[in-house]
Amino acid sequence: MKNWFITGLSSGLGRALALAALAAGDTVAGTVRTEAAQRDVHALHATRALALLADVTDHAAVTAAIHQAEAQLGGIDILVNNAGYSFLGTLEEAEWPNIRAQFETNLFGPIAVIKAALPGMRARKSGLIINVSSAAAYATGGGVGFYGATKMALDGLSKALAQELGPFGIKVMLAVPGAYRTDLGANRKTPAESIPDYAEQNAARRDHLARLTGQQRGDPAKAAALILQAASAPTIPAYLALGPDAVDAIHASLVPLTADITAWEPFSRATDLA
Repeated sequence: MKNWFITGLSSGLGRALALAALAAGDTVAGTVRTEAAQRDVHALHATRALALLADVTDHAAVTAAIHQAEAQLGGIDILVNNAGYSFLGTLEEAEWPNIRAQFETNLFGPIAVIKAALPGMRARKSGLIINVSSAAAYATGGGVGFYGATKMALDGLSKALAQELGPFGIKVMLAVPGAYRTDLGANRKTPAESIPDYAEQNAARRDHLARLTGQQRGDPAKAAALILQAASAPTIPAYLALGPDAVDAIHASLVPLTADITAWEPFSRATDLA
């Protein structure tokens, strides 16, 4: 039996993952932001579901939630940084409070959660940290740059973290979902004002997302099952693409990168001191 701690436990992939873990006989704790969500999670299982009120941007509350979960569960085996939301807006139109809030939730929140959980994991010389990224980090279109940037930052963070924690027996996995039928789109935030020059591309982007909402091909339950499978695999993957669109996005992102590096390689290699 494993003890999970999942941020954003009450909805979307977080809830699907909680249900899958509970069905497997594991214990699940995690963060929610409302008392209603807390009651809903507690109703999932009488003794193996624990929801703690905390917003990941409140680092003191996150630390307290981690400590409470450790005390009640006897330690955290698998930590999932799932909580997040998407901000939709071009760089020029985005206001600084929107930009900072996106990074506070999607990047600094996971950092706070990891920092709070690591002392316990290091003491036990075991554990798995799963950071939930997004296909938008690899197929970053106009208007989703800040969201994609926070998720790509999790990529770099996870790589370094895996090297830092390897000597302690702690693994790190980056899960990369494509488009799943969750309420992520319903929670999307946008700038208060727009610039006329961007009106055409903004309208096209809104229309595309409106058509996609409720029609996403991804099944959160199947994504959760795949995460459980990977988390118990003999060799835990550093990257886990969730969905064919995520696989395609990652593959496609490598094409221009490889082409440019190869085309300029002779010049790039000629910049050392003689």
